Amino acid sequence: MRIPPLYRRPSWQRFMAGIVIGGCISWVIFLFMFGVLQEKQADIINKQKEEIKTLKGEKLIWQEESKELNRKNAELLIIQNVQVKIKNYEKYKIDSQSIFEAENEIKEDLKSLIADDLNTTFKNKDLITKTIENKEKKFNNRPYKFVIKALYFYTTIYIELELKLS
Repeated sequence: MRIPPLYRRPSWQRFMAGIVIGGCISWVIFLFMFGVLQEKQADIINKQKEEIKTLKGEKLIWQEESKELNRKNAELLIIQNVQVKIKNYEKYKIDSQSIFEAENEIKEDLKSLIADDLNTTFKNKDLITKTIENKEKKFNNRPYKFVIKALYFYTTIYIELELKLS
C-alpha cells in the first residue's frame, strides 16, 4: 500500500496550503484574543489587589479607633441604677411589704453612687459592703443583719442580700 501521489495535483496542493495557512491565521487570532483577555484579567486582579490593600488598611484604622473609643468609654462608664434583692426572707416569715421597704431603704443609702464613675465605685466596694452589712433592721420586733451574697458592678449595681438574725 502506498500513499497516493496527491502532491502532484495543484488543487490538492492549494487545499493543503489553505489548511496550513488557515491554521496559522487561526492560531495567531487565538493567541491575540487569549492575550487580550489575559491582560484584562491581570488588570482586574491588580485593581482588586490594590483595593483589598486599601480596605485592609482602612479596616485596621477603624479597628484601632474602635478599640481606643471602647477603652475610653469603659473608663467613663457611670453607675445609672442600683438594684437590691433580699433573699431567704420566707425562712423568717417576714412579709414582702417589709422586705420591699428595706430594699428601698438600702437603695436610698446607695443613691449617692448613681452618676459616679464605675471604676471609682468598684475601688470602694469594701465601703459599700461595710455600709450594708453594718446596717441592722427590725422585722417583727426582731433585729436582722444583712449579709451580701452577690455584688455585681456595671452601669447597674446589683446587690443580692440574705437576712441573718443578729
